[in-house]
Amino acid sequence: MIFNKTGEVRDGFFVVGWSHNPIYLLKGKTPVFFVGGLALLGGVYREAITSILNGDSPRMAFITHVHFDHCGAVPYLKKAFPGLKAAASKKASDILKRPNAIKLIQTLSAGAANVLFEFDEAKLVRDPFEPFEIDRVLQDGDVVELADGLTVQVLATPGHTWDFLSYYVPEKKLLVASESAGCALSSGYISTDCLTDFGVYMNSLKRLVSLEAQILCQGHRSVYVDEDVGAFLQRSIRSALDFKAMVEEYWLKEKGDLRRVLERIRKAEYDPLPMPKQTEPAYMINLEARIKSVLNHLGLEKASSL
Repeated sequence: MIFNKTGEVRDGFFVVGWSHNPIYLLKGKTPVFFVGGLALLGGVYREAITSILNGDSPRMAFITHVHFDHCGAVPYLKKAFPGLKAAASKKASDILKRPNAIKLIQTLSAGAANVLFEFDEAKLVRDPFEPFEIDRVLQDGDVVELADGLTVQVLATPGHTWDFLSYYVPEKKLLVASESAGCALSSGYISTDCLTDFGVYMNSLKRLVSLEAQILCQGHRSVYVDEDVGAFLQRSIRSALDFKAMVEEYWLKEKGDLRRVLERIRKAEYDPLPMPKQTEPAYMINLEARIKSVLNHLGLEKASSL
């Protein structure tokens, strides 16, 4: 099964806010959520969480990485739910202390308004993103105990970013992997989101396959359930190898012209997608990094910045 809407996926586990850019809520005696969402949708997430928890409050926000669309609503939600703690990697904590990183998050967050046309303007949070404290620094191998006999296992899965953590709840075979598992676009194409190092990305992806999860949460749009989990992960591995081959082919055909390689891949991947989709500035930043990570992995001439 592929779950691509908001609501309860299974046994007290919910997609909340907006399926295109969700927060994942695990209800129970110790309610927690995974991924930090878009800053503009802070109020939408709050309303959904409040409704599901019937007056209770989430205790912890498990953040995968601090890209603008995966941590943006956390400062708003920390104010909305006093006592909410944010958990992420040491690298994520360090990034949130960098003024240039905060400025980029603010710029990309504001630009996301262009794809939120289905939401009433009055529901959008227009306050600029603010840096926030990581209350609990996590690392690979940590286990966070919740009530009801549940645990959250922490897995370092870099490759999309260096600060990336995935989260596995073994008692529910629930895996929140976001972009470290690849990201299926609305066309069905799986984007290989290797922004840092293609080889490291592949190693993380293979580690996720070994978990035999029965619920797999993407960073955007879809949750895969039961037999669709393994099928998706195998497709993601094949897509990554295809992306590597495509970059190599275009790089050689375009004689090392990075701008032309970027344009060819944008036309193939991004242009055909219907709205809503990732904003083009954010997509192009990521695409350049993805291409460079493959070129470096292949040992080809290092790409210069545009």
